[in-house]
Amino acid sequence: MAVVLRSLCRQGRHFRNLSGIQSPRIVVVPTLKQVALISTSKKDKGIGATVEPMEKSDELKRLTERFENTDKDNEENWTSYGYEPGDRDSDWFYHHFFMFATVTVGVCWGGFILSYMPDMKFADWCQREAFLELERRERQGLPLVDPNYTNPESIALPSDEDIGEQEIII
Repeated sequence: MAVVLRSLCRQGRHFRNLSGIQSPRIVVVPTLKQVALISTSKKDKGIGATVEPMEKSDELKRLTERFENTDKDNEENWTSYGYEPGDRDSDWFYHHFFMFATVTVGVCWGGFILSYMPDMKFADWCQREAFLELERRERQGLPLVDPNYTNPESIALPSDEDIGEQEIII
């Protein structure tokens, strides 16, 4: 529970810092500060009621002391990476180890291995066979690309009477 509270408090500090950032739209349009130059009441110091500060409760004093300390090296301000929430050193080690393994071994070495893997789908095989076939055709004096892919005598075509008036699309 203490780890959750610590992380929520740290997020609150980050959100507070983000609230001061202006969007580019606001930067382009000059912002005007609303200033009221008239007053509807007299600035009389002789008001009958006195304003006394309230006494801080023990809980508020404890929380104020707790959140005044923003030192990152302090054990109370430590936020876990999520690997070992109870042990700061092993949590730091596991986080950096897994990040190293993921990025260096997984991405860099994985990309290297995938780049230099052998041709499993034989994509280069068809190109190699095409070069061999072209060389064979040149040696035999045949045209490099034959217009008749198969022997025309081996194909049985229908006669003109069988085709009749049917349209033929080539």
